[in-house]
Amino acid sequence: MEKPFAITLDVGSSLANKTGSWRTERAVYHDRLPPCNHGCPAGEDIQQWLYEAEEGGEGYERAWRKIMEDNPFPAIMGRVCYHPCETACNRAQLDEAVGINSVERFLGDEGIRQGWRAEPAAESSGKRVLVVGAGPSGLSAAYFLARLGHAVTIREAGPMAGGMMRFGIPKYRLPRDVLDAEVARILDMGVELELNSKVTDVLEPLEAGGFDAAFLAVGAQLGKRAYVPAGEAAHVLDAVAMLHDLETGEKPLLGRRVAVYGGGDTAMDAARTAKRLGAEEAVVVYRRTREAMPAHDIEVEEAEEEGVMMRWLSTIKKADDGKLVLEKMELDETGFPQPTGELDELESDSLVLALGQECDLSLVEHVPDIEVEDGVVSVGSDLMTGHPGVFAGGDMVPAERSATVAIGHGKKAARHIDAWLRGGSWEPPPEPELASFETLNTWYYSDAPRTHRPRLDTVRRQGTFDEVVEGFDETNALFEARRCMSCGNCFSCDNCYGVCPDNAVIKLGRPGELYEIDLDFCKGCGICVAECPSGAIRMEPEEI
Repeated sequence: MEKPFAITLDVGSSLANKTGSWRTERAVYHDRLPPCNHGCPAGEDIQQWLYEAEEGGEGYERAWRKIMEDNPFPAIMGRVCYHPCETACNRAQLDEAVGINSVERFLGDEGIRQGWRAEPAAESSGKRVLVVGAGPSGLSAAYFLARLGHAVTIREAGPMAGGMMRFGIPKYRLPRDVLDAEVARILDMGVELELNSKVTDVLEPLEAGGFDAAFLAVGAQLGKRAYVPAGEAAHVLDAVAMLHDLETGEKPLLGRRVAVYGGGDTAMDAARTAKRLGAEEAVVVYRRTREAMPAHDIEVEEAEEEGVMMRWLSTIKKADDGKLVLEKMELDETGFPQPTGELDELESDSLVLALGQECDLSLVEHVPDIEVEDGVVSVGSDLMTGHPGVFAGGDMVPAERSATVAIGHGKKAARHIDAWLRGGSWEPPPEPELASFETLNTWYYSDAPRTHRPRLDTVRRQGTFDEVVEGFDETNALFEARRCMSCGNCFSCDNCYGVCPDNAVIKLGRPGELYEIDLDFCKGCGICVAECPSGAIRMEPEEI
C-alpha cells in the first residue's frame, strides 16, 4: 500500500514534518515589553524584580539589586513616585493594577533594614565628572557614573543633599531617615559631596582642568513670581520658600487662617503643612475646576481628609490685612476660566503662593553655546547641551517635572557621559513589541483583589509630621508581587507543554531557554499560543 505523501518526504525538509505537511505557521517563543516597564520614567525592569520578589527570602535581595540597576532610590520612590507603571498595568483591566509601588517600598525598606550595599564601582576610568545639584537627578547620575568607574564630585548650593526630595516633599510623605539612608549609600561608593558650594559659572571648573565632563541638575527650587495686589499689612509668602525654611528649622508664622493659591502638588503640601503647624483653617484657592487641577488625586484626597478646604473657580484680586478679595470664574466653551466680575471675601491671616517653580540658570548665563528657552536648557537626545562635555537633566530640561523622571535623566546622562568620555556614543537598545491586554489569556489568572497600604487616621495626623501612608508587611508584599501576570514573558508555567496535542514542546530548563518547539512534530495548530497565559508565544509564517 502506498504511503501518504507527507510521510514519504524526508524528515527535516521545509515542506514536511512527522505529523503532516499542512503547517503554514509555526509557534515561536517571544519576549514582549511589559507595559509597566514601558511606563516607568526611571526605566526599571519592574516585571523582573517582581518575579524575584515572588520567591520571598533571598529573592528580596535579588529583587532589590534588580531595582538598583536602574534606580538607586527604591525606598524613596516607593513613597513619592506617582507610579505611572500602575496606570499602564494590564491587570487593571482584569480587576485592579498590581501594587508595584507598594512592593518597591517594601524592598527599599528591607534594603535599608538589612544594610544592603550598592554594587562596587567598575575599574577606575581615570576620568572626573562634576555634578551640579544633589537632587534626584544629580544623585542618580553620580550613582551610575560611579558604577561605571568615574570619579564623581557633587557640588550642592544648599546645606543638605536631596534637592526637592528634601526641600519640596514634607516629612509626612518622605521620612528623612529614609532619604538620608539612600543618599548615604551613594556617598559610600566614593562619590564626593560638597555642600554650600554654589556653582556660578559651569565653565570655571572645566577650564581649570579639574573635570572632564559636567552634568547640570539644578532643581526647580524658585517659586514663580506672580503679581497679587496686597496691602501693607498683608502677609504673603512663597510655598517653596516656606517648605524650604521649615526643613532648615525656621517655622513660618502663618496664623489661624491660611489660604494657598495654586492647584498643584506643592499647593496641597503647603496647605497640609499649614494644618500641621496649627492652622485652624487651610483653604486652597484655584481658578479652575477639580478635573483640571494638576495635583494628583491622592494628594487632593488626603488633603481633604485632613480638613483642607477647596475654593474652585476662584482667583485672588487683592490681599489685605486679614482677608482676601476673590473673583469668581466660569468656564467658557473651550473650558478656559473667565472672570465674572462677581467678588467674594475670604478671611485669611496669610497667603501662600504655590503657582509653580523655576530653576536658577545663572550658572549657564555666560556660556554662549548653551541655549536657554522658556526657562529650560536645550539639550540633544543624549542630554548634552550645546557645549561639548556639558550635559543637563531633571527640572533644567524640557520634560515632566517629577523625581522619577529626574532619576531616569540621571541614569541616561551617565550612560551618555560615559560613552562620550570613552570617545564613543551610547544608543538605547530597541524596544520589543508591547504586551497588550489582548495578548494575554486571563482565564488562567485567579481573582486576587489588590492589597492597599494602610494610612494613619486623620486624628493621628493632626499636629504631627508622622508618615501618613504605611508600608506592607511581608505577607502583603508577597501576595501583591504574585498578582503580576508576567505580561509578554514566559514564567515557566508549563501550560504550552501540557496543552500541545503532539508533544512538540520540549522543556529545556536552562536560564533564558525554558522551552523550544520540536518542528518535526509541530502542526502549527496554535493551541499553545491561544493557551499561553502571558502572551509569550506567537505564530509566525512558516519559513520556506
